[in-house]
Amino acid sequence: MNLPSFGVGTFRLTGQTVIDSVRNALDLGYRAIDTAQIYGNEADVGQAIAESGVAREDLFLTTKIWTDNYARERLVPSLRESLDKLRTDRVDLTLIHWPAPGNGVELAEYMAALAEAKALGLTRAIGISNFNIELTRQAIEVVGKGEIVTNQIELSPYLQNRKLATFLKEQGITVTSYMTLAYGKVLKDPVLARIADKHQATVAQVALAWALQLGYAVIPSSTRRENLASNLLARDLPLDAEDMAAIATLERNGREVDPAGLAPVWD
Repeated sequence: MNLPSFGVGTFRLTGQTVIDSVRNALDLGYRAIDTAQIYGNEADVGQAIAESGVAREDLFLTTKIWTDNYARERLVPSLRESLDKLRTDRVDLTLIHWPAPGNGVELAEYMAALAEAKALGLTRAIGISNFNIELTRQAIEVVGKGEIVTNQIELSPYLQNRKLATFLKEQGITVTSYMTLAYGKVLKDPVLARIADKHQATVAQVALAWALQLGYAVIPSSTRRENLASNLLARDLPLDAEDMAAIATLERNGREVDPAGLAPVWD
């Protein structure tokens, strides 16, 4: 399966805000949408898609299973509930949202249940999110090599996650970068600003282009139509070797998201 390299995220957006964001994104040409059970916006996303006039077969829809639904008897029913909210008979990609090592449900159980959801035709592909190298290895052992399409991880110029990214590439698993702008912190970076000036681009475009050029997928979100449009232009921004080398120096292990009980021991 080819994972779209550019999608729109919906984290922290609900109600009319997310409806407008998704509607604007689809109008601008986005065709991949990322949501999750815990976001509480699947029904809003479903409404925006239904009202957009864009055919379902032209979209790539991702959702994520929340920790409350990891038990084998809960995962498939919870995904069916998500499908009802999204107004579709299947999603394109379903992820385990966090490894949640203290959750009381073993990795082997929830990965097997996720594989079952695929076998039932509820999702075209499966993947993981926020998994470290060791847990990714364990997940591969359960579902088989080639089954995990992506590991969606926090990754930005300030948190480059090279060790994990290299491992995932070796396994044929695409990196999906979330928080690529580090909650906006990278937008004030002088190194990125210089590169942006050089290319007559925005800093956000430079950060997104950097991730794309490394072969990662990105899912930036925005409530503003002009930012959604501007972000898309990152696809056509070629960074040279000097630019990429300069961005490589910005690594500072700047992790923004590390919830206790959900997160693994990071690589």
